[in-house]
Amino acid sequence: MAAVAVTPAQDLADLQGLLVRGYGNLTSACFLLLEIDEPDAARAWLALTADLATAADSRPTASSLNVAFTSSGLRALGLDSTVIEMFSNEFVEGIATPFRQRLLGDTGESAPASWAWGGPNGAPIHVAVMLYAVDEGALATLRDAETRRAAAHGLRTVSILDTVDLGGSEHFGFSDGVSQPAMAGLGRPDRSANTVAAGEFVLGYPNQYGLLGERPVLPRSADPMEILSLDVAGSGGADLGRNGSYLVFRQLSQDVRGFWRTVDHATRRPDGTSDPVRRTMLASKMVGRWPSGASLVVTPENDDPSYAKFNDFLYQDVDRDGLRCPVGSHIRRANPRDSLDPSPGSSRSLEVTNHHRILRRGREYGHRVDVKTLFDEVGEDEERGLHFVCLNANIARQFEFLQKTWINSPKFDGLHEGDDPVVGPRQALGDTFTVPASPVRTRVRGMPRFVAVRGGAYFFLPGRRALRYLASLGD
Repeated sequence: MAAVAVTPAQDLADLQGLLVRGYGNLTSACFLLLEIDEPDAARAWLALTADLATAADSRPTASSLNVAFTSSGLRALGLDSTVIEMFSNEFVEGIATPFRQRLLGDTGESAPASWAWGGPNGAPIHVAVMLYAVDEGALATLRDAETRRAAAHGLRTVSILDTVDLGGSEHFGFSDGVSQPAMAGLGRPDRSANTVAAGEFVLGYPNQYGLLGERPVLPRSADPMEILSLDVAGSGGADLGRNGSYLVFRQLSQDVRGFWRTVDHATRRPDGTSDPVRRTMLASKMVGRWPSGASLVVTPENDDPSYAKFNDFLYQDVDRDGLRCPVGSHIRRANPRDSLDPSPGSSRSLEVTNHHRILRRGREYGHRVDVKTLFDEVGEDEERGLHFVCLNANIARQFEFLQKTWINSPKFDGLHEGDDPVVGPRQALGDTFTVPASPVRTRVRGMPRFVAVRGGAYFFLPGRRALRYLASLGD
């Protein structure tokens, strides 16, 4: 690694747009998972796709297309194995290895062997084409055109993952996407505590350590048409990774009825009747926010929608012991802010957290559950959940660290038992949630798993010049 000074804003036209925005104005989306059957034809398809891929320098108002590849997809395109080995080990090996199954908590019903896609028993996933449109009619037109174009160029559609617009909420009923990091020099500005170096998400830029992360830099002779950018570290090589990112994709099924039945049972009155106020309070303690999105740190007693988008708060001074927002809650694990060692409450603590941030770009799928039947003993079993998508420049230090050390760990931040109460895998000591209180804390024991993994893969989201280079491999 080498420390360099780079201005990221100059390359917005080369970044795929997903790195800068989640396309919230394009409420309809679907994801095409493709297998490459004919490499030559697939490269011809990619040559066209490189021009269609949405750049980050403008905000599309009608539709958008982004494209990413697994390591096996790059190999199927014809990229040399020696170049593929320059990518991160996590990306090259893939998400469904036995080691990652243990690391990520993908056990039991979440084991890769039972996945609908991306697992060892399914068809290879080589390409993800991510489509966004202003409405369902426009999306259908775009989806049909892209599936036909892919088929005409030797790419087989393994799966089409549809999404649903829940108006900013997720299936458990809580506002989603409130807390996102801002990239320095890219996208929207934010306060310094929430601004993270562009190199944490985009390859070829300095990260939080002031260094350029590992990425595939080729000999200049490997790019005779000079399609790629030169390595900004000064090696003279052609940087295949620059303006790209690693994209983590996991299909997460949510047991909405199981979640609300569990909190209902835990909060019933002595006579056995439901207590809706305590039920919502416990669910909010598990999430770490009220259903509106308002933080428990800011408004601990009641949901206040006027704070729904308020994100300018820290933990240590106001809520060190988690009396407002429990230490083990979902959002406190996903973004501990200033609460971790060394020196909780200091800039050093914030710096530690910012070494492990991710950009989330997920979309929900499945119909919204009918609240009138939420507590029925038997309800319809249609699957619903989240297509979890995140971007990071270092899978091991960002996504995998967050999942293993913060989300799944029963020892997070001084705790002794209980993993993430919302998305945790319920491994050893993981079925208990503690709600700190004075004088007596409350524990909810025997919680089932509410979220299961149905598919997943690690992808590389190339820059647009890199897309053109990959398309030229057969020339």
